[in-house]
Amino acid sequence: MSPDISVVIPALNEAKSIGPAVASTRNHEGIECIVVDGGSQDNTPRVAQSSGATVLHSPPGRARQMNAGAKAARGEFLVFLHADTLLPGNFTDHVRRILTTPGVAAGAFKLEIDGPGLRLRIIESLANWRSRWLKMPYGDQAIFLRKLTFNQLGGFPELPIMEDFQLVRQLRRQGQIVIAPAPARTSPRRWQREGSWRVTLINQAVILGFCLGVDPVR
Repeated sequence: MSPDISVVIPALNEAKSIGPAVASTRNHEGIECIVVDGGSQDNTPRVAQSSGATVLHSPPGRARQMNAGAKAARGEFLVFLHADTLLPGNFTDHVRRILTTPGVAAGAFKLEIDGPGLRLRIIESLANWRSRWLKMPYGDQAIFLRKLTFNQLGGFPELPIMEDFQLVRQLRRQGQIVIAPAPARTSPRRWQREGSWRVTLINQAVILGFCLGVDPVR
């Protein structure tokens, strides 16, 4: 049976995270999982393959890797999953229901950060408010859309950062963006490593700079 949903995971040195990420896509009918490795120096490709994923290789760069995975995907629907994020157990039901609704261009899941603390709960709440009311989910919410729509838009713009932000801006012109009620659970590692508020401020500064036309390379 050919898959109707293709989950694409870009990865680089994610040997500790990739197994659970791939596992969160399994045990569903009509699913294929494609991990696109960007030149890992650890065991990421081997772990991904042993977990049940098809492994492809491309030059590094999240946008470039996701575009390579989408090109190889056989499914009608594409789900782009970060290597440190887990899909909800019933993700296939949400993807199929949302993407077969007339007028819908894309969807994503609620954000859940897999760590304790009030600061992370506040960040979750703000992200979920933004994605629900402003229709601007980010990549750690596992954006999904039809492959036909993805191809018509030319895929992810091959930027060093902000590729998900730019794709979602394009998708908003195509139709509704629906946030599924189930959460994608993402690692707290960046917030814990760099500081919750510091990461949040940096993210907002980068978005502002991007919208004002600052070169993404800078």
